Amino acid sequence: MLFTDRTDAGRRLAVALRHLERRDPVVLGLPRGGVPVAYEVAQALRAPLDVIVVRKLGVPYHPELGFGAIGEGGVRVISDEIVRHAGVREKDLVAVERTEEAELARRAHAYREGRPRLPLKGRAVVVVDDGVATGATARAACQVVRAQGAAHVVLAVPVASPDVAARLRQDVDEVVCLSTPKLFSAVGEWYRDFSQTSDEEVVSLLARVSGGIAPSEEVEVDAGGVPLLGDLALPGDAGAVVVFAHGSGSSRHSPRNRAVASALNRAGLGTLLFDLLTPGEEVYRANVFDIGLLAGRLADTTSWLRRRLPLPVGSFGASTGAAAALRAAAAADSGVGAVVSRGGRPDLAGADLSGVRAPTLLVVGGDDTTVIDLNRQAQAALRCENRLEIVPGASHLFEEPGALDQVADLAQDWFTAHLLQDAS
Repeated sequence: MLFTDRTDAGRRLAVALRHLERRDPVVLGLPRGGVPVAYEVAQALRAPLDVIVVRKLGVPYHPELGFGAIGEGGVRVISDEIVRHAGVREKDLVAVERTEEAELARRAHAYREGRPRLPLKGRAVVVVDDGVATGATARAACQVVRAQGAAHVVLAVPVASPDVAARLRQDVDEVVCLSTPKLFSAVGEWYRDFSQTSDEEVVSLLARVSGGIAPSEEVEVDAGGVPLLGDLALPGDAGAVVVFAHGSGSSRHSPRNRAVASALNRAGLGTLLFDLLTPGEEVYRANVFDIGLLAGRLADTTSWLRRRLPLPVGSFGASTGAAAALRAAAAADSGVGAVVSRGGRPDLAGADLSGVRAPTLLVVGGDDTTVIDLNRQAQAALRCENRLEIVPGASHLFEEPGALDQVADLAQDWFTAHLLQDAS
């Protein structure tokens, strides 16, 4: 079984967990990759979502060998047998535990942004990860959950090594696994898109279900007669809407775009993430780089949105999506009030750059040198208000800690200034 991405895996996993809905479960995602999967499970089961933050305690001279694990609330699971056989001294045990306690507290606070963890005592708890290879972290998480008072512990994963899945059944009440392929070497090989989940995405997903962000509504966009699926999120005080155009090989489920969209939602901006191509069109790789086709879809989608909502509209484009956003904004009747490009290829908009009237912000990673040069060339062709921002130390995908946060802050400031303030 091959999964498109973690969102697809979570939705499929949720179907297999429907029997738990009547038990009013709590869903816990293992950061970072398990959280997008857990989010879909929690949405389907209408269950609260939290993270399960655990830290493995490794033997000092052999750190990959764990002699125990710790969790929040002072939970401590120690294997006396491994401690004895590995000759772990008491002072070493204390030192390792003190170091891991500090990191555990830091991560838990960062992910929840100060919110208290969900109580588990007497509850059915579903522990979710994006897959299991060795099983060490998943096992530690389930042990911690049990120690925190869970009455029924379920480990749910899309894919796992068959022998590890069998062993884990001894530690929990139930294991739900969609696929246990015999030829298993790594979790990532069973996903088409297994790009790294950022801390920012974990924070945004938790904030979304905790009430910090307006829930998204799945909509069918009419793009010139072609139906395209999208996710529309509108905070109650939304003063404008930003339409996202994803890059080549991505979709509306892009974790980076979703993280930025969540930040915009918190700032009072609505967002629409939609698929630029139908599933049938995506099969033909040339469509992914057909800027004219993509720009047309984006223009039609913007028109559809403006008919539906009487709000200012902005565009956020990533990679090739940035070229589509700028080409669409160049039309005289585009209705686009501002454009932001993240790691984009605005140069692919060609001669249309000179026709863009919407204020345009170009954001590029400092280590993405080739794309920096291409953005400078595109900036020289723009005749509208524009700015080039380079995020130091960031790569093309802004995967470095804090890099995507900077993108979100820059986008928020740009759209707030040019969509909200200009409309007031």
